[in-house]
Formats: sequence, structure tokens, C-alpha cells
Amino acid sequence: MLGIDARTARYTWTAALILLLISLVYLMRGTVFMFIVALLFAYLLSPLVNMIDRFLPGDRTRTPALALAYLIFITILFVAFWQIGSRVVEEASSLGKSMPELLARYQQPNPSAPAAVNSVKAQVLERIKEQVNKNAGDLIASLPKAGAKILSVAGYLIYIVIVPILGFFFLKDGRTIRQHFLDLIEDRPWRAEMDEFLADVNLLLAHYMRAILTLSLAAFISYSIFFTILGIPYSLLLAALAAMLEFIPMIGPLTAGTIIVIVTAVSGGPILSALIFLLVYRVFQDYVLSPHLMRTGMELHPLLVLFGVFAGAEIAGVPGAFLSVPVLAMIRIIYRRIHTLRVAARRRRIEPVPTV
Repeated sequence: MLGIDARTARYTWTAALILLLISLVYLMRGTVFMFIVALLFAYLLSPLVNMIDRFLPGDRTRTPALALAYLIFITILFVAFWQIGSRVVEEASSLGKSMPELLARYQQPNPSAPAAVNSVKAQVLERIKEQVNKNAGDLIASLPKAGAKILSVAGYLIYIVIVPILGFFFLKDGRTIRQHFLDLIEDRPWRAEMDEFLADVNLLLAHYMRAILTLSLAAFISYSIFFTILGIPYSLLLAALAAMLEFIPMIGPLTAGTIIVIVTAVSGGPILSALIFLLVYRVFQDYVLSPHLMRTGMELHPLLVLFGVFAGAEIAGVPGAFLSVPVLAMIRIIYRRIHTLRVAARRRRIEPVPTV
């Protein structure tokens, strides 16, 4: 009536609704991230829950298996923190107290080292001291704000309780939620496509979370053993730091390696041996262990991964960097689905109609 094409209007409204949805998700990014973390937590516990559910007798709900899986998980966490966490805290406290003395000792020129090395080392340390002195006044002035910030961060500790509760509901009613979502789609072909898409995403997230947890555990075990053998100070603390940073793709391991080299050099450890081990382990993980663990749905080019990590960190900080790889992998799944549908439609148009 007004000279507006109906198809164009439909596309315009669809684009507007998508932009509105993206804006709402961004405004609610804290809550959305909490639910995503709970979903990923559910994927971590899912194999244990399924295994217990198979062994429990009788026709029943998954609630007993969930309760037993949570009990086992909490027990493992308690034992791990009791045996390892206390030593990590002790080493962190010792490093914090001895750091000024270590820096002062490291500042002294090494008689056996070339003059150029001592000069570069002195310049780096002098630069660090200048930055510390320059920002000292600002740091003192911002202490009241920092105290308020600590209190606000302490409020986020409630997430430690909320995330397992949300994960419990995801594990208990995940299949029902998926079925309700599929029931909203009445068109049978689109419903079949959505069912296959959800199956691909389910497989992707399950493999990704188990792979990233395995990489983290492998890093902690390897670093702690070899650092202890090499006599590197604060071995357990550095191994725990490397394990935590494994959850941030590419940038996390690089950051961990830099910190390990700095701490080893300042504390007088075998810096060359640490460098050789870090390089060898990085090659082993990047070309053997990680491709084997992430072979399902994670075929992403390193440049694309780097772009996703930097872009995610710029948009949402550490959570964005952490979620960048699974988000890119899901976009890849959507692209492959659309490409497959287009190829199938093109073949149907090309195939000749059989004559009788």
C-alpha cells in the first residue's frame, strides 16, 4: 500500500529484532555469563552423573545420581584444596614477602655475564622502579576505592553457590528444556535442522570443556613435577598459576610462561632449564595433546582464535576471552549448516525431473 516491499520489510524487522536481542544480551552480560558458566559446569559433571546413573538400580529420576555426583565432586575439591591449596598459599605468601629482597639481589650486576646483559637488566629494573614510584601516590589515594571494590568483589562469592545450583537444574532438566524448545518450532524440516544443530552444539561443548579441563590438569601435573625436579622455587605456585591460565586460549599459556620465567630469574632458579622445558611442553601440547583432545568441532585457524581471544577480551574482559573459542566454534557450526542447506537446495534445482 505504501510502496514498501513485504519481503524487505520482513528482513528489516528481523534485523531490528536481532540487534535488539544482542543489545539486551549485552546489558544482561553478567547474568548471561553466570548461566553460561553453570551450563559449562554441568557439562563437566555430566560424564560422572551418567556413569553413576547407569549403575544405580531401579526406574527413577536422575536426582539420586546427581546428589551422589555432587558429593563426590565436593569431596575431591576439599581434598585437593586441603592437600595442595594450603601449600600454594604458603608459597604465594613467601614469594610476596621475599620479592623486594629478590629484586634488590637481582639488580646487582653479574660478573660472569656480558656487560650488555647487565645493562639491559639494569634498565628494565630501573623502568619498573620508576613506574612503581610514579604510581605510588595514585595507589595510596585509591586505597579507599580499592576497599569498596574488594567488598563488591566479595559479593560475587555468592556465585560459587549459585553456579552449582544452576548446574544441578541443567543436569536434571536439560533434556526436558531442549524438548520444550523444539516444540516451539512447528515446521518439521526446520525442527529437524534445529535438533541436529543442538546435537552438534552439545557435542562441541562437552568435548571442549573436558578437553580444557584435561589440558589444565596436564599442565599442573607436568609443571609441578618438572619444576620440582629442576629445583625451581615456588614450583607448586607456578604450576597452579599455569593450570588456571590454561582456561584462556593462547594468551593464558603465554602469560603463564612469562611469569614463570620472571619469577625463576629473580629467585635465582635455573632459567635456561625452565625455558627449555616450557618450549618443549608448549610444542607437545600445541601439536600433540591439544589437537587430539579438541579434534571434534574445534577446527579453527590460529589467527581466528587469536582474533576471537583479543576481541572477546576487549568486549567482556577475561570472561570474553574464555568464551571466545566455543563461540567461534558455534558460529562455524552455523555456517556449515547454512552451507549444507544451500548446497542441497542447489542440487535439487539442478537435478532433472524424471519423465514417465
